[in-house]
Amino acid sequence: SGEPDPAAAMQAWLAADAAVPFDLATGPLLRATLLRVAADGHVLALAMHHVVSDAWSAGILRRELAALYAGADLPALPVQYADFAVWQRRWLSGEVLEGQLGFWREALAGAPVLELPTDRPRGPVRQTDGAFVEFTIPAPVVEGLRRVARDAGVSMFMTLLGAFTVLLHRYSGQDDVVVGTPIANRNRAEIEGL
Repeated sequence: SGEPDPAAAMQAWLAADAAVPFDLATGPLLRATLLRVAADGHVLALAMHHVVSDAWSAGILRRELAALYAGADLPALPVQYADFAVWQRRWLSGEVLEGQLGFWREALAGAPVLELPTDRPRGPVRQTDGAFVEFTIPAPVVEGLRRVARDAGVSMFMTLLGAFTVLLHRYSGQDDVVVGTPIANRNRAEIEGL
């Protein structure tokens, strides 16, 4: 709050913190910092690696922080995550684990490697550097996508994933394209709030 422009200083600090990589071997995998932007104004900055938090968990964290900030009490959880993890580990072992692994090994056997044309030669060592491009989809296109999804009886996610795979086909020329997507793995009501 001692900066001439606290909001700009906060944005600069947030950008710099977001650029600090996580070390999966030594951690920490979550960084929390409280920034004072005014005598009575603060910003809680949280940076979490994806291995410790997914979008679902981040939403839960935001809702719970907002509730606590408003002075509300959080409801008791019907089950603790540790209990769920123990149950899942016990279930996913032995024949069940072998059956699951066997299914996916067979389903993905011989899956083609996606060969996309690149704009420049890649180095001999694989890098994980990335970037993103922000864009806005025009409202009429969004409405058209909603109509396609509704008419097909599928979700918008499924519609956009289908469009993405068509795009991958066009760029690669490959008829078979394998795409994986993460899931929240919240298949029981009792664990939705964990």
